[in-house]
Amino acid sequence: MFTLRRRQRGLAAVALALVVASAPAASAAPATFQLPAPTGRQQVGVVDLHLVDASRRDPWKPERARELMVSVRYPARDADRFPRAPWITPGLAEVQDGFGVGLGIPKGSVDWTAARTHARSGAPAAHGRHPVVLYTPGLGFPRSAQTAILDDLASRGYVVVSVDHTFETNVEFPGGRVEAPVRLEIVPETMKKILDVRVADTRFVLDSLAAGPLPRGLGGALDLDRVGVFGHSYGGFTGGETMVHDRRVDAGVNLDGSMAYGFGELMGQPYLPGEVTKRGLDRPFLLMGSEAIDPATGELVRHTHLNQHDRSWPEFWANQRGWKRDLLLGRSGHIAYTDYQVVLRQLKLPEEQVKKLVGTVDAGRSVAAQRAYVAGFFDLHLKKRDTGLFAGPSPTHPDIAFITD
Repeated sequence: MFTLRRRQRGLAAVALALVVASAPAASAAPATFQLPAPTGRQQVGVVDLHLVDASRRDPWKPERARELMVSVRYPARDADRFPRAPWITPGLAEVQDGFGVGLGIPKGSVDWTAARTHARSGAPAAHGRHPVVLYTPGLGFPRSAQTAILDDLASRGYVVVSVDHTFETNVEFPGGRVEAPVRLEIVPETMKKILDVRVADTRFVLDSLAAGPLPRGLGGALDLDRVGVFGHSYGGFTGGETMVHDRRVDAGVNLDGSMAYGFGELMGQPYLPGEVTKRGLDRPFLLMGSEAIDPATGELVRHTHLNQHDRSWPEFWANQRGWKRDLLLGRSGHIAYTDYQVVLRQLKLPEEQVKKLVGTVDAGRSVAAQRAYVAGFFDLHLKKRDTGLFAGPSPTHPDIAFITD
């Protein structure tokens, strides 16, 4: 994660400003946390893949080929015989400690490597073929940042492929090699390059899944005729932009991400929208936004297509030709669309500190709502199974508001 040079004044910002100067040293034994268990019927397996695009020079390190690490989650069988996968790889523990300091978590106060996902490393794939959903994280975030949703989607019968965009975040490769992020400026030229790199990464991952080889039994589990994409923040933009350039992707979800690489007056920049914003899509796309207090004005800003704070959402909404919905997760902050809403609550940090990042929405209800609507969207458009969630507000998820014209 890297720091914005200009104060974030609205939801057009795509990376969290980590401006905590220091945090007190930890005195108690390191704490840990638990992610909520998946809700689907399937057991979940996971395998990490090291992918090398020999045809592409790395845009950030042109002396080498582009390398990626991805995690593939899938419906599994006999999974109890296999260990639960770690939330982060061991080589990233020290890095994660520094990342936590930026969130206000005292250094050394958390045993990050003790946290486990609900996916079992190397478990055999269940029989049958399943739709594939690609996940791309927010700018500077690792692919583990939304594990609670990733595990849940896999438990509901999806193969879920999460991507680390190398040199945006710390990435551990086989053998313990850790590649650190390069210094990136939040300016239009750099943000456009980041977007282009991410779209190329996402398309290459899809190519690699089609070409194989994959670990034994996994290749037969992928139904690449049914493909979705979702992401948080700049990952949501990445997903939409990928759909513009790649018709293999059938449906997409944007979790609170601006779809512009020049953020306009809120960041003292020109407004430069993406192609997905200017063109729209002829395939289904779901927007899910947050709400937050603008630190400059004290105004409550709701990230929806009816609010001009982020001009890209109204423009996209007007141009979108396919199925569309705009949902607002009430009382949520931008980081409520990550596992950190659970982590920060369990670590019992000061409420004011937590509220600035994830809002005041109950973490359990927030996770349940995100899981339900993301899975319900892909059920509707990849499995052609209507859960009824998109007919209107649900008493089961009272924090979700439908934003209509």
